[in-house]
Amino acid sequence: MDFLKILNIQPVNPGVSTGQQWIKSTGEKIDSYSPVDGKLIGSVMSADKKSYEAVIKQANDAFLSWRLLPAPKRGEIVRQVAEALRQKKEPLGKLVSYEMGKSLQEGYGEVQEMIDICDFAVGLSRQLYGLTMHSERPGHRMYEQYHPLGIVGIISAFNFPVAVWSWNSMLAWVCGDVCIWKPSEKTPLCAIACQHIIDEVFKKNNVPEGVCNLVIGGREVGEWIANDPGIPLVSATGSTRMGKAVGAAVGARLGRALLELGGNNAIIISKEADLDIAIIGSLFGAVGTAGQRCTSTRRLIIHQDVYDTVKNRLITAYRQLKIGDPLNEVHHVGPLIDKYAVKMYEEAIDKCKKQGGRFVVEGGVLEGNGFESGCYVKPCIAEVGADMEIVAHETFAPILYLLKYKTIDEAINLQNAVPQGLSSSIMTLNQREAELFLSVAGSDCGIANVNIGTSGAEIGGAFGGEKETGGGRESGSDAWKAYMRRQTNTINYSNNLPLAQGIKFDL
Repeated sequence: MDFLKILNIQPVNPGVSTGQQWIKSTGEKIDSYSPVDGKLIGSVMSADKKSYEAVIKQANDAFLSWRLLPAPKRGEIVRQVAEALRQKKEPLGKLVSYEMGKSLQEGYGEVQEMIDICDFAVGLSRQLYGLTMHSERPGHRMYEQYHPLGIVGIISAFNFPVAVWSWNSMLAWVCGDVCIWKPSEKTPLCAIACQHIIDEVFKKNNVPEGVCNLVIGGREVGEWIANDPGIPLVSATGSTRMGKAVGAAVGARLGRALLELGGNNAIIISKEADLDIAIIGSLFGAVGTAGQRCTSTRRLIIHQDVYDTVKNRLITAYRQLKIGDPLNEVHHVGPLIDKYAVKMYEEAIDKCKKQGGRFVVEGGVLEGNGFESGCYVKPCIAEVGADMEIVAHETFAPILYLLKYKTIDEAINLQNAVPQGLSSSIMTLNQREAELFLSVAGSDCGIANVNIGTSGAEIGGAFGGEKETGGGRESGSDAWKAYMRRQTNTINYSNNLPLAQGIKFDL
């Protein structure tokens, strides 16, 4: 395939890089099969302990000089990264679609997110503001400033194989940090492609070797990063189970963990909603990326007066969905990432039925011509009760649960009655309902929207959630502060040294 050649993807690729060189390792070989057609795309040699330690050493050396480059200069290099991504948007978007399985439009969209966060980071490089304040002591000046942390470890998930890495790395780089990236072993070739693109830009700018590092591997490599006292910040995206393990390991050594974990996102549809908007938002939220976004819509909480109308319109919309090869732009829904994800999908459907759920749009695994990979499934809809255990569980698949409510307070309680707290939405034209949903008595999620769905967050806002979603924030707003250490400074320019609490020494 042409896009593989353009991105310099080989049949067998080294999986460890310090930015200037690819390091040989004796780690196991990871084969990447496309969920689109089941074919082998390429293989990667994963990191071993020796190559990992070589990366850590090079990253530490690089940090000592990278941190001294003025932030606007670092921003200029990130600007060039954005230009390189613009030139490679089409082939990289196709690789994302082919290796992960999301639609081609979403593959292009993910690369565009990378470009957007680069642009954001360029501006940020001139806005790493501190704070000044008045001292209570005469002849003194006080201020706060931010310094880079050092090495930032980035553990990313398969569902956004490139974008979430860029959210972290671009901000970390303009802040003066260096990065070590462990991508999902399910999408290693997307990471290889990104490393090649970054390498070209960094070499042209004489960036020190070790600023952009890659260590591909499985769980063991993630554990090395989480337990490494030389990595002050670990940003991890994935399941709540994984996040708890990373958080415990990083916390045990008093490091920092930025966690963006599971979501069990709901849309409340009011009787005063614009139903055309509500249906579109619900449909995209539920079936986009085949339900494999952390912000995917998993629950619809619908007012009893419009419940049947919404249900019937959704049934009609689901019948019109086209499932198939995501590189063909006529298809709305591609495959799940692998057969294990298909197994989880089938088990969730079985549990839902056993617990009393009634499917109004049946699910199932698709077979036959075009579905040979065994990873294509039908998006489905089930009517459920709020007390059903499966409703509180996040299944990374296109399964949508419908619940009914009478009052807005009941709806908000249903929305909040799950362990996760990432994204939420209300569809309403009633200002009181909207304001209540956004108030302290409303949604308990990190993201709360009105009249848009749960997915499709913009890079300008801080992204992340509460409760079992982990509490971390990435991307926009002041998320950059997570990648820096804060320092309070006091300067005495007087001829005296007044001591705290009026203490005096007669010397």
